[in-house]
Parts: sequence; structure tokens; C-alpha cells
Amino acid sequence: MSDEIDRLRAEIDALDGELLRLLNRRAALAQEIGALKRGASAYRPERESEILRRVAERNPGPLPAERAAAVFREVISACRSLEGAIRVAYLGPEGTFSEMALRKQFGQGVEGVPCDSIDEVFRAVEAGGAQFAVVPVENSAEGAVGRTLDLLLRTPLRICAEIALRVHQNLLRRGPALDGARRVYSHAQSFAQCHGWLAQHLPLAERVPVSSNGEAARLAAAEPESCAIGPEIAAERHGLNVIAPNIEDDPNNRTRFLVLGELAPAATGKDATSLVMSAPNRPGAVHALLTPLAKHGVSMSRLESRPMRVGQWEYYFFVDLEGHRTDPPLAAALAELEQLAPFLKILGSYPVAVA
Repeated sequence: MSDEIDRLRAEIDALDGELLRLLNRRAALAQEIGALKRGASAYRPERESEILRRVAERNPGPLPAERAAAVFREVISACRSLEGAIRVAYLGPEGTFSEMALRKQFGQGVEGVPCDSIDEVFRAVEAGGAQFAVVPVENSAEGAVGRTLDLLLRTPLRICAEIALRVHQNLLRRGPALDGARRVYSHAQSFAQCHGWLAQHLPLAERVPVSSNGEAARLAAAEPESCAIGPEIAAERHGLNVIAPNIEDDPNNRTRFLVLGELAPAATGKDATSLVMSAPNRPGAVHALLTPLAKHGVSMSRLESRPMRVGQWEYYFFVDLEGHRTDPPLAAALAELEQLAPFLKILGSYPVAVA
């Protein structure tokens, strides 16, 4: 048995050497491509999406497709960093789901810039303090993030990618158990997502809403009788223990994030297009706006309304469509919408999130 283990370990060592050689060859090719780009962005979401989808399709196992994709994300990130430094603004502080989304999309090879509010995330990129922004836009349990939608109306930035993050809420504490826990810190959305678990296990604990899960973890780290709700990354950042994992009421809970920047990704064949439009204040106006989509066979995956705040019962409609704006059916539908809608803004066409 010992001889067989030694033989297998020797084979692994040989494979590691070959992997290292291939990784550096890949990095050298990325550097050559970077030189040919002549200053163009090192981050190409459509190209990275195609690579990760190909990895998932060709993966023979035993590594699960998600784990194989995670390895390749970091390979892409490391190679991308050789082309130039990238700064990405996100809703801070450190240890939040927003930071997890950033790392899932960009890997460790970028500099994260934590911001105190969604407004500041937008401003950081608009002012040139970062090349890209990562902002939450909707949660499968709690719905749309209204502030993100409002800011999308007036920003010059485009949506250039989306991130789908599975949200696992955890109870975090300095101590090893629930005993003596008298207070729980959390973001309001996390409280809502864990209502059932808290009612059963900590019915008498004080619930204190704070600005983020990262802030909740920071406070809990300073108070022995307090807990926090948040991701594992928050526990790592603040030296806390995961007392109870996966306490969310909905095991399929996901948050969708947008990557914003100045890029206009090319079509990949698996894309989405987001827009916002207004409707005339008359009967049947919204139905009329949706007619070009049905006429040209364009599928709509999301419709969200937001008040205009310029008069009563006036709304903007945020719409997600399947396809890239250059796809002929969608291009034809958009051309008709431009003639019908009093206001129409294409927020971006981008590759659909890779799981």
C-alpha cells in the first residue's frame, strides 16, 4: 500500500510540473495578446464567459464542473493581471456578499475598492477611480435593489456582465456555540432571509440591523455576547466561528449582481440585454410597448417598474431580454421600441452569468 501511494504521489508531482509549464505558457500567450491590444481593456467578459462555458461542457470529472470553473477563473485572473492592473469598486466593507461576487467574477488578480454605498460605487467608476463596478441588482427572495435601478437610469456606464451568486447565510460568533447569545447583527435583507431560523433558535435575541454583513461581523467580533449573520468570508476577515451554516429560509436563495464599465461586449450566443423605458400615460400603452418583442420572437426574462418621481402614477419599466442587441430579431424589436417609447435607454448587452 505504501509503495502504491508513493507511486501515485510521484505521478502527481510530475503532473504538477507539467501544469506549471503549461500555466506559464498560457501566461506568456496572454502577455503577447495584451501587447497586440495596444491599451485595450484586459478584461473581456464575453471571452472569459466562453472559456468557462467550454470548461464546463468538456469537463470529464471527477472534479465537479463548478470547481473546475473556479480553478480556471483564477488562471484567467492571474494571466489577466499580467496585462495591467484592474481596480473594481464594490459595496463594502470587506467580508460582504458583494466582495464574494467580485472575486467570483474577477478572481484574486484585481484590486477591490470597497465603498460605503451603492452611490459611491457608481461614482468611483464614473470619476475614474476604478475601471469597473460590481453592484447588487436583485435577490431571488427579496426582489429588486431599488437604488441600483435608480442609478442605472442616469449613469453613462454600461452593464458588461452579470454574476449569479448563491447566498448562504451563516451565524457567526467569537465563541464556539449559541449559549449566551443575546444580540444578532445583520443587514436587513439577511434578517428577512433568515426569519424562520432565528424565530426557532434565537427567539429572544435582540436583532440589530446594520449597513452590511461585513459591519455586522466587525461588531460581533468585538462583543462576546453578540452574533452576526453573513457569509463565510466575513468570518475569515474578522476571526469568527461559523456557529450555524446555511441558516437561510430558502436553500435556493441567489443574488444577482451587475458588472458596470465602459465596455460593450460582443455577442457570444448566450447573452442578455437590459433596458429601461417609459410608457405614455394612456390605456394599453405598456401592452403596445411589449408587442414588438412578441412580434419578433424576443423572450423577456424580467419586468420591473419604478416610480418616475415626477408625477403621480408615472413609471419607468426595467426589462431584461434574451439575446444580444446585435441579434437580428432583438435589433428589429429595439428599433420599433425606439419609435414607441417616450424614453428608452439600452443599459447593456452582456454574456449570461456562468454558474
